[in-house]
Amino acid sequence: MSDVEEEPTAAVSLFGDRVELARSFTDALAAQGEERGLIGPLELPRLWTRHILNSAIAAPLLHGTVADIGSGAGLPGLVLAIARPDVRFTLIEPMERRINWLNEQVDALGLDNVEVLRARAEEVGRPQSFDVVTARAVSALRTLLPLTAPLVRDGGDLVLLKGVNAANEIDAAQKQIKKYKLTDVRVEVLGEGLLPEVTRVVRATVRG
Repeated sequence: MSDVEEEPTAAVSLFGDRVELARSFTDALAAQGEERGLIGPLELPRLWTRHILNSAIAAPLLHGTVADIGSGAGLPGLVLAIARPDVRFTLIEPMERRINWLNEQVDALGLDNVEVLRARAEEVGRPQSFDVVTARAVSALRTLLPLTAPLVRDGGDLVLLKGVNAANEIDAAQKQIKKYKLTDVRVEVLGEGLLPEVTRVVRATVRG
């Protein structure tokens, strides 16, 4: 555990009085994440910066009910649920071992705003049910939109955490953007001046 990144000062800014929960989750992920196949062995020295804060910076963009597609280790879903106790989250993940981890963490952290659902995104069966749908590091935008957009209510939002090629992914997904009636599709850069590594988010409104 000695190679785990020290908590950056920005953590308190992002989590406020929920920072102890964020620390508990980060400690658990650091202790068990590699062994349980949730994170790679090279992630510990950048766990806070690359994963926890990278996810948490998107918290102000959320409202109402949120679905996180492919929650995996809980990034971004569990981190966002810690940061936003006023928002209801459904974490959607198909793999049993990841589902077990998510349920354990929900219980351990006492998160009463989280539902964990074992399913593939296309199997959820809740069309237009959520105010916001999010995902992080799941797939290219043109593949991700058919999985996420149908779950968003008319007038709701997509908040998709992406990498440096986010703008190119938008260009490559024009067919899907038109098909799913997305408007105001743009890349927003979050965390400049606060985080060592910024977060890029593709945002869009779904017009059903």
